[in-house]
Amino acid sequence: MIIIHNRIIPFRKYEAINVLGILFCRKGVTITTDLIQHERIHTRQIFEMGMVGFYLWYIIEWLIRLPMKGHAYSNISFEREAYQNMHDPNYLLKRKPYAWVKYLRKANK
Repeated sequence: MIIIHNRIIPFRKYEAINVLGILFCRKGVTITTDLIQHERIHTRQIFEMGMVGFYLWYIIEWLIRLPMKGHAYSNISFEREAYQNMHDPNYLLKRKPYAWVKYLRKANK
C-alpha cells in the first residue's frame, strides 16, 4: 500500500482516506497495523464494487444514514465491516466477497 502524508487530504476530522489502495494520511498521524488493515479492507471493497460504484454507494449510504440515529459515518456498511475486522490480521484471507452487505441491516446506536 502506498502511503502519502500531507496536510490537506483527508479533512481534519479524519486520519486517512483510501483512494484505490493509495492511503492519504494527515501529517502527524501514526500509522498502526490496525489502520493499515482497516484500509486494506476498504481496498478489497473498492475492487469488488469498482471505484465509481464504491464511492457512489458510500455517498448514497451516508446521505441515507444522516437523519438516522447515531453518527452517519460510523453506520456506513463499509466502515462497519472495516472497523469490526481491523484487529484480525487474517480477516482478508477468510473474508467472503461482498461481506459488507451483512452490515447494511442494523446500524450502530
